[in-house]
Amino acid sequence: MQNSPNKRYKAIKKDAPLDRASHPNNIQNIESLNQLEVFIKTSNNCPLKNQALNTVFADGNPSSKIMLIGEAPGAEEDKSGKPFVGAAGQLLNKMLAAINLDRNSVYITNIVPWRPPNNRAPNTEEILQCLPFIQKHIEIIHPSILVLLGGTATKAMLATTLGITKLRGKWYEYNSLNIKEPILTMAMYHPAFLLRSPGHKKETWEDLQKIQKKIITMNNENI
Repeated sequence: MQNSPNKRYKAIKKDAPLDRASHPNNIQNIESLNQLEVFIKTSNNCPLKNQALNTVFADGNPSSKIMLIGEAPGAEEDKSGKPFVGAAGQLLNKMLAAINLDRNSVYITNIVPWRPPNNRAPNTEEILQCLPFIQKHIEIIHPSILVLLGGTATKAMLATTLGITKLRGKWYEYNSLNIKEPILTMAMYHPAFLLRSPGHKKETWEDLQKIQKKIITMNNENI
């Protein structure tokens, strides 16, 4: 499994002009990350957008075979326009480093691209409004491994009502109508949760080791 370390996705700046004319107005016709970002930035289907400073699209390497999906931007992410840049992001960087990865070797986004008020979790309606965005995002990146960070992302992507405590540490398969083969998916605790409950870091280390082992296996098989 080979990544291209120098091909890093650059988000559109907040004040950059959006060329709507050259981009599809139907999400089903979107074929690139640039088109998807423009589509999300110009979408008005979720009220969260009206209260946010920025659309937080993604960060990392779009050629990576490892895609991380979190919950929603926090205050720091809303200011910067990048996911996982606050305290939870710093912990995520350490988690990645523990298995010889970094932000240049993975691709990172969230279920919801706009910060909910007061850093609350996005509600069911907001998640459903944004679900087509993340589904298309996955189709374009086409990762070999999905890592779902926290209960919100895990429940949404696996279509389950079970809690993260029961779901974490296991391999699942993510399926979509527009994806030819299921994608291996691991559920983990969100870094923000680990900051509040550091006693769960041991379990998270076990989950990270499972991911590392799977990456090594895939590299050996040249997937």
